[in-house]
Amino acid sequence: MVLITTRGTTIGPPTRPTALWVIPVSDLGGVARHVLDVVRAGLPGWRVAVLCPPGSLVDALRAAGGAVVAVPFGPQHGLTPSLRSLRRAIERLRPAVVHSHLSYADIAAALATPRHVALVTTEHGIAADDSVYHGSTTKSALMAQVHRARLRRFDSVIAVSEATRHAMADKWHPRQEVRVVPNGVDPAPGPLHTQAGLRVLSLARLAPEKRLADLLAAFALVARDHDDATLTLAGDGALEGDLRRQVTSLGLDGRVSLPGYVEAAGALAAADVLAMLSVWENCPYAVLDGLVHGTGVVAAPVGGMPEMLPDHCLVDPTDHEATAAVLVEQGRVIDARPKVPAGWPTVADMAAAIGEVYARAQR
Repeated sequence: MVLITTRGTTIGPPTRPTALWVIPVSDLGGVARHVLDVVRAGLPGWRVAVLCPPGSLVDALRAAGGAVVAVPFGPQHGLTPSLRSLRRAIERLRPAVVHSHLSYADIAAALATPRHVALVTTEHGIAADDSVYHGSTTKSALMAQVHRARLRRFDSVIAVSEATRHAMADKWHPRQEVRVVPNGVDPAPGPLHTQAGLRVLSLARLAPEKRLADLLAAFALVARDHDDATLTLAGDGALEGDLRRQVTSLGLDGRVSLPGYVEAAGALAAADVLAMLSVWENCPYAVLDGLVHGTGVVAAPVGGMPEMLPDHCLVDPTDHEATAAVLVEQGRVIDARPKVPAGWPTVADMAAAIGEVYARAQR
């Protein structure tokens, strides 16, 4: 695939229509994983170019041979420069489809994309409880109005889970049919993780909505009865100091580590159980990777989690005794660990479904 840069690399006439993906972040989080998977797999019949700010995502896209427009775009660059960057990319690339991801890009795409270009959005991060992402009733109400308005400009809408689709319908009332396209995942290239153990892992921001204080309280009960149990709270965030104090108060120094950001694949390979007790999750890649590699999973029954996991893996995070029991079961009982649900899409399946959405958007 041709590499596009801000230095004006010459681009020959495309043999396939171009889909311009618009991403307002530069780090390698969940949305970046989605982008990279699609770029590597390819969209049948389409040429994908990604517009995003400079950073680690650009480097990863280039390493994957992807076409990338690295320009000032996103909240850190301001709306006017972002709109200018997007309009210039659309003028240069003449995409048949502009596909935005995350709310900032959705709003910018709605403002900058000409009417003759099909506009598609994927919703990755809505929650049933608005306070999860917006913090206040006033901000939640304002953002709901903004999203209702910008959705009127979009030709097609994708949600990553049925729970996401329902939340969008309840809050934003889209006029379009919302197509559910879950994040795809491929089978593991090697053998499944079949080692019993109690190395518990959390891959999450150190933020209130992740309910890590409840996880620590439950893990304290596990550690009380199992000398080999450890917990890794991998991630960065404002609650680091509070969590470290809680670790000390529970007598868990030496049993709990907070290493900051870690690479997910390596962390999962060194874990027996993934714990995700969030207030809301849509379709997290960490859980999909855990399923693929045979890791135990314990999660709250929120958002898209019941679509991904069997009932015996779902817990009430405030019930610390029950959560502790399931953590132990998922670590010790290999046959109790969940598997990828039957019929779950591969990365190629996901890419093909997105291509189908594009075809409908252009009609």
